[in-house]
Amino acid sequence: MKRYTLFFLLLFSATWMLQAQDCRSQIEDVDASKYAGYDIVTIFDSTNVVMEESGLSHVYVHKLYKVLTPAGGRDFNTVIMDYDPLSAYAEIREVKIYRRSGLMEKVDAPVLDYPAPAHMIYWGARQKMVNIGRLEPGDAVEVVTYKKGFTYALLQNEDPDAKYIPPMRGHFYDIVPFWSEQPVQEKVYQVSVLTSKNLRYAVYHGTLDAKQKQDANRTVYTFTKKDILPISVPAHTLANNDIQTKLLLSTAQSWEAKSMWFYGVNEDYGSFVPTDEVKAKVAELLKKAKSENDSISILTHWVADNMRYSGISMGEGEGFTLHKCEMNYTDRCGVCKDKAGLLIAMLRAAGFKAYAAMTMAGERIDDIPADQFNHCVTVVQRRDGNYQLLDPTWVPNLRELWSSAEQQQNYLMGLPKGAKLGLTPTSRAENHYVKMSAVTKLDQDGTLSGTVTVSAEGQSDQLVRRGIFSRRPADWKDNAERQFFALYPNAKLKSAKYTDNFTYLEHPVEITYKFSIPNYATIGDEEIVVTPFLAKGFFKYAMPEVGYDVSLEKRDYPFSDRCSRLVQLSETMTIPAGYTSVTMPKARSFKADAVSFDGGYKLETSKVVFYENVRLGKRVYEASDWPDYRQAVINQKFYMDTPVVLTK
Repeated sequence: MKRYTLFFLLLFSATWMLQAQDCRSQIEDVDASKYAGYDIVTIFDSTNVVMEESGLSHVYVHKLYKVLTPAGGRDFNTVIMDYDPLSAYAEIREVKIYRRSGLMEKVDAPVLDYPAPAHMIYWGARQKMVNIGRLEPGDAVEVVTYKKGFTYALLQNEDPDAKYIPPMRGHFYDIVPFWSEQPVQEKVYQVSVLTSKNLRYAVYHGTLDAKQKQDANRTVYTFTKKDILPISVPAHTLANNDIQTKLLLSTAQSWEAKSMWFYGVNEDYGSFVPTDEVKAKVAELLKKAKSENDSISILTHWVADNMRYSGISMGEGEGFTLHKCEMNYTDRCGVCKDKAGLLIAMLRAAGFKAYAAMTMAGERIDDIPADQFNHCVTVVQRRDGNYQLLDPTWVPNLRELWSSAEQQQNYLMGLPKGAKLGLTPTSRAENHYVKMSAVTKLDQDGTLSGTVTVSAEGQSDQLVRRGIFSRRPADWKDNAERQFFALYPNAKLKSAKYTDNFTYLEHPVEITYKFSIPNYATIGDEEIVVTPFLAKGFFKYAMPEVGYDVSLEKRDYPFSDRCSRLVQLSETMTIPAGYTSVTMPKARSFKADAVSFDGGYKLETSKVVFYENVRLGKRVYEASDWPDYRQAVINQKFYMDTPVVLTK
């Protein structure tokens, strides 16, 4: 088998050299006017992959870039290759510069090896780099690289190549984006696999030129796309992999097989065996538990609040294999899989059936069972037999057990008998309300005084808390007052009362202000112009929708919000005596499947009542939902910008 693999490696290398001979003519054929506004164009981006029986793959990448502008020459000064030395071997094999003058230079600068930039997760990822110096418009760079291995670090054994074999041994899977942030004239992806592996593939959000050739006991698949141009999308559009062309490949035949493998690899390693110390801690924590839900909640929030999120390389157990309970409980430090693993062990110590699950935060998981995962969570089986998802990573100081910022998100449970790919349901907007009520009085001199209360639940509760409750309780009062003074610097704040953040599980957040604001209204000879306090956008950061760009009349792609949400505003403002005529903005109301709005004013005896109810029913919206979502935000901004006029 190794001889046969070597034959394919030599064949692909020969193909490589033939392509390299044609570089100069391809560089000269580039029509720069076609790429006006871009700094660099990729002339070709070719990848050849050869899979061995074990699943180990050899990846050869050959690229040719052309510099179009001085900015492109300035910024493209290094060739960088990312890899993880615990699971991949990487080489920058050749870098050539084709000068516009006609000269060709082979870059002889040393290949440097540095730790990759990292934040919060320090797993030893590295970068290989070659300095190519200053380039000018018309210059081109050819790069040839080689890599074998996999993205994740795995458990070690005696085979020197074992760490390069994918975690699901004997299988191959890949996610290939056929989109780019710079123009690409042609992208080719070719993979050679044993025919017996039954490779499955699918193309999403576009088409590729696909060819298949069988030779002896191998099948070679080739996928090509030409003229790839970047697309410009507005903020809050879904991830590129969810809207642009991508290729998924996998020799795994079902999600059920993947599920059983994920279950087995962690059970075999002993990831979730609770220690005596953990059993004692669980018994201590559950002394006051009165129900099944109490037990699950207490353990989930204990792990969420008592285990720091900080990923460091801990040797064995990286990647899909979760670290053991003893390490997680002792260190109280790790990433999502460590939090999930500790919670599983604690739930098992309490008598529950609990397992690990994988999900993809920020992107959809499509049907081909490739490794479309970036996050690990916990699943517990309730007494009624149903499974409940828990996420100790995303719920510190959050009153939920599963963060609804992860609704409409795919997941795969690792179960003994396997599981299908699941989708988290939408969470009712009422579960994530932000409610503000105010009773105010407007004086003849334009001073507004009164009381305003802000309360919130679910994801909105967390948004409000973030602005107030920092790590230091000594700062809470200043933070609460700062929210008020940020909008009204000249206000006189009589008091600011708020719930205790240390008891966040006992009740939703609530903050009450008593205030007066001099010169709040504009006073004329015969009229007063005023916008009620809550209409102006108090605690605006708890209403993220008002930050969306409503100048866009339509969207071409789906978009997302932080979470489903209900916004309710209510203010009763007593007006000065003698002002008998009131001109108020007209009421606005509509109701659609995903979004609804109802807002306006009512006039009662010497009082103006402002009300607004906004219901945003999903986290992920289709492009067709945009007109309704947009209209709800336009209505909110309308009341922010349109005052009430009182006339004598």
